[in-house]
This record gives sequence, C-alpha cells and structure tokens, in this order.
Amino acid sequence: MNQPAKLGKHPKALYVLFFTEMWERFAYYLMVGILLLYTIDTKTGGKGFDEKVGADIVGSFIALVYLTPFIGGLIADRYLGYIKSIFLGGTLMAAGYIGLAVPGDTAMFISLGLIIVGNGFFKPNISTLLGNIYNRADLKPLKDNAYNIFYMGINIGAFVCNFVAAWLRNSYGWGYAFAAAGVGLIIGLIILSTSLKNKEIKEADIKKPAQPEDMPLSKIFSYVFLPAIIAAFIGWNVKTWFGTAVMGTQANDAFIFACLPIIAFYISLWVKAKGQDKKGIGSLLFIFAIAIAFWTIYNQNATGLTLWAEKHTDRVASPTTAKITGKLFPLQEVSDTPRLVNKVNEYFVEVKDDSGKVVQVMGPDPYFNNVPKEEWPGGQNVKLTNTELFQSINPLFIVLLTLIFVPFFDYLRKRGKEPTTASKFGMAMFISGLSALVMIFAIMSVPSIYTHKASPLWLWGTYFVFTISEIFLSPIGLSFVSKLAPARLTALMMGGWFLSTSIGGKVAGVMTGFWDDFTDKKMFFLILVVAAFIGGILIYSKIKSLNQIVKDKTGSA
Repeated sequence: MNQPAKLGKHPKALYVLFFTEMWERFAYYLMVGILLLYTIDTKTGGKGFDEKVGADIVGSFIALVYLTPFIGGLIADRYLGYIKSIFLGGTLMAAGYIGLAVPGDTAMFISLGLIIVGNGFFKPNISTLLGNIYNRADLKPLKDNAYNIFYMGINIGAFVCNFVAAWLRNSYGWGYAFAAAGVGLIIGLIILSTSLKNKEIKEADIKKPAQPEDMPLSKIFSYVFLPAIIAAFIGWNVKTWFGTAVMGTQANDAFIFACLPIIAFYISLWVKAKGQDKKGIGSLLFIFAIAIAFWTIYNQNATGLTLWAEKHTDRVASPTTAKITGKLFPLQEVSDTPRLVNKVNEYFVEVKDDSGKVVQVMGPDPYFNNVPKEEWPGGQNVKLTNTELFQSINPLFIVLLTLIFVPFFDYLRKRGKEPTTASKFGMAMFISGLSALVMIFAIMSVPSIYTHKASPLWLWGTYFVFTISEIFLSPIGLSFVSKLAPARLTALMMGGWFLSTSIGGKVAGVMTGFWDDFTDKKMFFLILVVAAFIGGILIYSKIKSLNQIVKDKTGSA
C-alpha cells in the first residue's frame, strides 16, 4: 500500500523569493506611483508636460510593461533559465530606475525602455521559480499557501514605497525618489544572490526545451511580433502621412495598430482549432476581451485616480496628521500668496525690473484653483498629504481583505458551495464597476469639482470596493488559461491574458489623456461602470457553457 507523501514545511527559498519580490515591487510601484505626477509637475523640477502627454506616456508604459513578460517567460523557459533571466531583468530595471534621475527627456525614455524590457525577464520568472519549488511531492499541498505569503510580500512593497517616494521627493527632489527605486531593486537582487547555492532554488532553476507540439520562438516572432512591429511603424507614421492621428497621438496609433495583427493571430488560432480545443480557445478569447474593462479600471490607480487625488481631493493634513507625519518626513506646503515666477526656467523666484518692482506674478498655488476663497488660508502655508500616498490604500486593503476572503472561500469549498471560476470572474466585473460608481457619488458630493474639493474618504471607498473585485479576479485569469488552453498553446494563451492587461493599461492612459475634455467628470467614470457591468452581464449570459467547458477539460468547474 502506497503511503501518502510526508507533508513538508515551507523551505528557506520561499522567504528568499518573498524578500526579492518585495523589493522589486517596492521599486516598480514607487516609480509608477509618481510617474504621472513627475511628467506634469511644473513647480518642483518635474517635466512640465501637458496632462494629455503625461497620461499618454504613463498609459504607453503600463501597456508595454505587461506585454514583455510573455516573451521573457518563453526565453527563460527554453534558453536562459529562471535565475539568469531574473538577474538580467533586475539589472535592466535597476538601471532604468536610476536613469530616471538623470535630467533630459532622452534619458527618461531610454530608462522607461530598460524597465519595460527588464520587467519582461523578471516578473514571470520569479513566480515560475516559486511554483517549481513547490512541485515537490511534500510541498505541493503548501503551494497555495506559499503563493499567499508571496503575494503578501508584493503588497508590503507596494504599500511602503509611496511613503518613501513622498519623503524623498519632498525633501530632496524627484531624482532621489526614482533612484531609491533602483536601490530597492538592487537590494532584492543582493538577497537572491546570497542564496544561489540553496538546494531548492538550484533544483527549481530548470530549462524546458521546446517540445514537438510547442510553437518555436522563430514562428512566434514571424507570426506575431514581426507583423506587430511593422504595424506599429505604420501607426506611428499615420500622422506624418495623413496629417492627423487616428487615436489622438502617434503613440496611441502605434500601439493600437500593433495590437491588430496580434489579435488577428489569436482569432486565427480559434478558427483553425477543432473540437474541445476550439471551445477552450474561444472561451479564453471571450474572457480576455471582457477583462480589458477590468484592467482599465485597475490602471486608473496610476492614471485617472492619480489626477483626481492631485486636483480634486482635499489633501490638507489635519493638525494631528501633520504633527505625526511631520516627524517621519516633511509634508508638501502650499500658500494662496501670489507666486513669483521666472518664465525662463519655471522655477519660482522673484523677478524685478531696474526700479526693483516685481514684474512677473502668478496667482496662488494651483491647489487653490477649486477651493472656495473663503477657505483660503490668508497667506499662511498649508500642509498637504502627497498624492502618491493614496496609492498605498489598495495594497493595504489587499492584505486585510485577503485574510478574510481566503478563509471564506475555503469555508465554502469544504461545503461544496464555492462559486465557480467563471462566476467569480462575473462577480469581479460587477464589483469593479461599483468601484467606479463610488467616484460618481464622489463628484455628486460637492456643488462642483471646479469650485470645491471632495473628501479623501471617497478614494478610500473606491479602493475598498475595487480591491474586493481584484481578490475575486486577479488569480482567475491565469487559472482559466491553465484549465482551458490546449497544452501546446498554454504559453501563447498566457500571452493573450497579458495582452488584455496591456490594452486595459493603454485605454486607461488614453481616457486620462482626455480628462479635461470631460466637462462632466461623471461621464468619465460612468463609461467605466457601463463597460464593467456589460462585461459581467456577458459572463453570466455564457455561465453555463463556460462552466461546462471547464468541467469537460478538468473534471470540475
């Protein structure tokens, strides 16, 4: 009689990867949390770009950063191995973060490119390495728990980083904040490098040569990436050739055009498939299309909600908050006193003519543009909470709500009442739509957002609701792929999931680029509500067939 494998305990390797990933996510979320603010800042040494340009840059960055893990994962699987890929990706990203501290637009765009490529090698492979470690018989029962612990590391890094960013940019400037992201990533790589002789890590660092049924990289490049590169070139030049951009900017056109041959390729996989494979691929493409709405709402964190926090949220720190926080780092200070500006370099200095008279004067700090004059401080300095600190709300709720929902789903599972994978996906769409609905109520809470600022509690509310949807959906996409994709196409279909994430990031950036064109900001968020609700309705309209397809493939829904 076979004895069940003895249950092991979490190996040291888990905690090595936990801290490595914690520092990497610290770096990424620090950078992306202040990127839009940096591009549009005109007061403290930022780029001073128009909001539309800043949103375009951030949206394009998010879109591309979610595309590269697909190819980076394939290269690691078949050629480099996971450890080499992690160090290659981490080194490129660290160079990119530190490069953002270098003055000049060229340095910024090169640095963002390094981060995009580096993320492709780092992000998918550290998670795969962890999964390989827990494929051992005595560790398999602990795999879900291990990923929960690992996910906590991600959110600890995402929570802490915004406080570091606020402290450094308030005290020393933008460059120090970006450089801190690079230092954080280097710390993570050092932690990993000290454990390369660890038995579990060495055994998990395996290569998986392409199998006969796998699509070779050369074919993937010629069928997917080469047409996308050509299409992107055409999209970029549409404005040059015809005098106007189809989607507002050259970057938008390039991205949308590049997506078209990729989307056509995935549709061709479905057209050519037969039997159960056709059903599985069709279901995945259906889910990927709907998920775009979810990821558009998700990426408002770094785009639309960042602008809302910056321009329309009451960020005045209470005396108690200012006293407590002031001991940790200096807060931003603004005044309604007319500002003096040198128009040559946009730094605020006093400029006088030969008689000593001030000749260049601007109005009060822009923070007071939508504050009633009777509430202005009368020449006194007012301390503000940094905009990026609001981005720590989501990871805080992830940690707290995960502690509630993981045991709750476990409770339902033991009683046979856990919602199916497809049902969770549908619920997540409706809940994410409700999070955008909270922002409509935020707009309605003041006479006008052009004359009054809304309470910060509305941002807490929208993040709370959205985090519930994230817990429902975040692990679902990859679970769907693993359940429904034909074995020979699993990696490609994983790429399809990342593509939906990428498009959602780009759409979020495009929408934010038109922020000022939405004179009624309720329409901005109403679009998100409607898109998410339509997605939820579509999921539930196909729920029986989705559940049946999953059951036919795996034996359970």
